Amino acid sequence: MRHSVSRALFAHWNEQRGTRPLPERTDIEPTAIRAALGDIFILGAEPGEDPRFRVAGTRVCALFGRELKAEGFIALWDAGHQARMRRLLTTVGEEEIGVVAGAHAPTAEGSSCDLELLVLPLRHRGLSGRRMLGALTPLAAPTWLGASRLEPPALDNLRYLIEPAMASSPALPFKREQPRRNFVVYQGGRP
Repeated sequence: MRHSVSRALFAHWNEQRGTRPLPERTDIEPTAIRAALGDIFILGAEPGEDPRFRVAGTRVCALFGRELKAEGFIALWDAGHQARMRRLLTTVGEEEIGVVAGAHAPTAEGSSCDLELLVLPLRHRGLSGRRMLGALTPLAAPTWLGASRLEPPALDNLRYLIEPAMASSPALPFKREQPRRNFVVYQGGRP
């Protein structure tokens, strides 16, 4: 994780889950991550539906120039990357693992923005796969923020995160070496 917001959110999520595989949605304490709230979102999904924004921080909304609450998360992405995003979110929900990914997006005026995406699973009323906590942050402060908006972003590389308690260093997430189910670990540069 390159961005301090991603690291802070992951640390809070990890602390709140303790020895459990996932924290409950109600375990997430906004005051503990208040400096990062503008970059954070919560997704909600019902069975058979694509996840939608339940909450979107002000900086996430400013990137796209509109309020994102109730909008579909997958529809926000470049059409050529929506199937990949759907698979990514399905894996996060079903495998109960987090993911950190790079993304990039142009503005209508031709500027571009490199982003970091973090998505972490949550339990909601005892069920997994219904809520996800995430952050979408520019890697450099966009000078155009407020004057322009991002076009649909495209995914770059990504890493799935496993339980830090299984790592030799508890504070560092790493790639899942042996998934509970078969899935692809995407690596590399832009498609």
